[in-house]
Amino acid sequence: MTGLIVCLAVLAVASAYGLIHRRGEGRIRVRAKDADERLTVADLGGPLGERATLVQFSSAFCAPCRATRRVLGEVAGMVEGVRHVEIDAEAHLDLVRRLNILRTPTVLVLDAGGSVVRRAAGQPRRADVIAALGAAV
Repeated sequence: MTGLIVCLAVLAVASAYGLIHRRGEGRIRVRAKDADERLTVADLGGPLGERATLVQFSSAFCAPCRATRRVLGEVAGMVEGVRHVEIDAEAHLDLVRRLNILRTPTVLVLDAGGSVVRRAAGQPRRADVIAALGAAV
């Protein structure tokens, strides 16, 4: 009987953790006030967008990265002055460590000056990306 109770307790805790983790998946968050994260042209390997830049950190075998690439590309095409930049996380480990990127895809929303204003770990929804751009522009 004790084994059944332990098994049910473990199942309940694991289910609660899974629900909490899934709820935060892809959610775009406001950057911390004390974090001074700024990306330059050298970091991105190209120019910043005139109004905002969507930076995506990806890896070669990341399935959600392909869907994220499509969503960010569509949003960048819809909003004038917004550029989408995809960075290979494996090839830019120094930048990944500096920005504390823990998983792929991770999306950073930069303002015109290159400051990080929003951040999402996981695949964000199109509506959330558009709303985040409103804060960056």
